Amino acid sequence: MSNATIIFLLTLCIMILICIIVYQQFVFHNGTKAKIHEISSKLKELLDTDSDEKVTVFTDNKALIELATQINRMLEDRQKVKVEYRRAEMASKKMLSNISHDIKTPMTVILGYLEIMRLNGTQSNEMLQKVESTAQRVMGLITQFFTLAKLEAGDTDMPLERLNVNEACRENILDFYELLSQKNFEVEINIPDHVLYANANKDALQRIMFNLISNAIRYGGDGKYLGMFLRADQAHIYIDIVDRGRGIEKEFADSVFDRLFMMEDSRNSAMQGNGLGLTIAKNLALQLGGDITLESHPHQKTVFTITLKKWPIKT
Repeated sequence: MSNATIIFLLTLCIMILICIIVYQQFVFHNGTKAKIHEISSKLKELLDTDSDEKVTVFTDNKALIELATQINRMLEDRQKVKVEYRRAEMASKKMLSNISHDIKTPMTVILGYLEIMRLNGTQSNEMLQKVESTAQRVMGLITQFFTLAKLEAGDTDMPLERLNVNEACRENILDFYELLSQKNFEVEINIPDHVLYANANKDALQRIMFNLISNAIRYGGDGKYLGMFLRADQAHIYIDIVDRGRGIEKEFADSVFDRLFMMEDSRNSAMQGNGLGLTIAKNLALQLGGDITLESHPHQKTVFTITLKKWPIKT
């Protein structure tokens, strides 16, 4: 075979290879373009219809697979935001409905007493006391509502300081001493001798404990027991508020800190609450960099645990 023939054949092979490469590039480019168009169309459809579907692409192209994966992550995040928004919207509607009910009822009582006094032309001290008591309940509810609104808006000045938690616990349990004695409660307190200092705010912690102890007396009163236990580890301080009342069933455990969540009998005259106390306590704890958790075994032990950060120890 002559040199010219060999050169010709080699040139022909090179030309064929070049054509194959160009063709493959053309096919790949058009295929990729078609897949991208397919992904784009599907994404537009999902956004226009507000669908919860995902983008699916059948290809061996790793870059397109990664693109579809990231798009689906964004769609999942969008779905979570939608769910949270709907949940918040429902909670707000329920909150406004309950607040309307809670304010309307005592205001009706106030107006009723005032009407009786007007018709009788007398000013009964007993009736005036009832009007004043009911009005104070309304003001208390309104105050708590606005307190919660300010907390959730981050519009509350809460400077942190070195706080003696032992002293705060003793002060709070003493505030309830007379009431607990009147109700014949067994009170168990365990506060260590060595002082535990938290990085917290005194007013906020006082309010948290007041709400939790009030809650234990109101809803756990049938157990006739109240416990307060102070403990710590290397980084945190824990305050356990314990009662042995009817407790909270597991299906409600995740809801007790929701705004205006109340058990079925909480509107009963002997258990008047407005469903804001635990929510406020939880928000305050979170703003202190801590938390409140719940563990409940009905009629055995219900424990609300306040977690606080320890005051930094300088070495």
